[in-house]
Amino acid sequence: MTAPMPEFPAGFRWGVSTSAYQIEGATGAHGRGPSIWDTFAHSPGRIADGSTGDVACDHHHRHGEDVALMAGLGVSAYRFSIAWPRVQPGGTGPANPAGLDFYDRLVDDLLAAGIDPVASLYHWDLPQPLEDAGGWLARDTAARFAEYADLTAARLGDRVRLWITLNEPFIQMSLGYGMGVHAPGRMLLFDAFPVAHHQLLGHGLAVAALRARTTSPVAIANNYSPVRVLGDTDADRAAGAAYEALHNRLCTDPLLGRGYPDGTVNDPALVRAGDLDVIAAPIDVLGVNYYNPTGVRAAEEGSPLPFELVPLDRYPRTAFDWPVAPDGLRELLGWLRDTYGDALPPIEITESGCAYDDVPDADGRVPDPERIAYLDGHLRAVRAALDDGVDVRGYFVWSLLDNWEWAEGFTKRFGLVHVDYATQARTPKSSYTWLRDVIAAARPGSAR
Repeated sequence: MTAPMPEFPAGFRWGVSTSAYQIEGATGAHGRGPSIWDTFAHSPGRIADGSTGDVACDHHHRHGEDVALMAGLGVSAYRFSIAWPRVQPGGTGPANPAGLDFYDRLVDDLLAAGIDPVASLYHWDLPQPLEDAGGWLARDTAARFAEYADLTAARLGDRVRLWITLNEPFIQMSLGYGMGVHAPGRMLLFDAFPVAHHQLLGHGLAVAALRARTTSPVAIANNYSPVRVLGDTDADRAAGAAYEALHNRLCTDPLLGRGYPDGTVNDPALVRAGDLDVIAAPIDVLGVNYYNPTGVRAAEEGSPLPFELVPLDRYPRTAFDWPVAPDGLRELLGWLRDTYGDALPPIEITESGCAYDDVPDADGRVPDPERIAYLDGHLRAVRAALDDGVDVRGYFVWSLLDNWEWAEGFTKRFGLVHVDYATQARTPKSSYTWLRDVIAAARPGSAR
């Protein structure tokens, strides 16, 4: 038996997160155009199990069932992403009303269930025609993103309770354009820096577009990983600083008015006059996605990178082979507070979760004690950070459903709810029941 969960502040936001391409399916429905992930997933050898997101969890047709699962869980918010190719199939031009109709229904159903809609505008599914025109390497994509934000907010801005512009721009840059393991599959290494700048410029332009359409708060969601330097040489410490600048500061420093870290984006032909002011438009919330810390040491001579990533062996591992380190979340939240001080807006944990090989038992139940332990530890880390004085306003579990996990296909399960991909049957796991009870106990006036 674990100790009772400590209390959280009244109004603390309890949520779950998903993304469009990972759950929606219906990729050819109602005029939706192709995204870079459609193209990537249909390219041989790109996805671990050869699958695609064509059907995924069929959420496009089953969203009512999924909203009911959220209501049963007792969450106060649902973070979903809007598929840009549903709204603008070619990435430009007027909105596709049939594409927006789906999100209109979803938002209304969430509100009817007492759940705040939290909408991410971009979770990596760039319309393929924009990629054909240069993708995030092209400055014009930032302007197109702002137009898309305006069209979406014109339809949903009166009801979405929190807007998130971008999800993990560093990951889109590094895995999609730098290393080629995510869509669009380019391998540019540090020549991918324009991707970061154009995403952040698009974020700033989208903030302005959203402010003109809605009074709801605006955020961005960044992925963070505390850096653990393994080694005690000056070269090891320099490697750790380089990795921290790249992973944690590249997409945060400019948001909070500091410009880009030294050694990253420094091309005056790329960063034009006024760009940094646009990027530093005030945001109301910083979304923090946390999964694990990263071990770093100096790279061997001749490496194209200034650091080498090293496994952190002292932690248990998930099915993704990621270390389970709740202490890293508390460390990260303290680092953000200490690094950015008064410039740091309130924080919400917009993703935190774990993949395990969850299998139904003979009775059809899905026990997942490892996920319960993971969530218990990470929620206690958030509570400890609150005690340290960090302003954390919410925690969103990744994910509501088992889903199509990008380059890993259907081989990794992150959900509180098990999905049988052959039948689309949903089965709440034991972690769903555990979290339901934690949320219920956290409500004001509940018996503890």
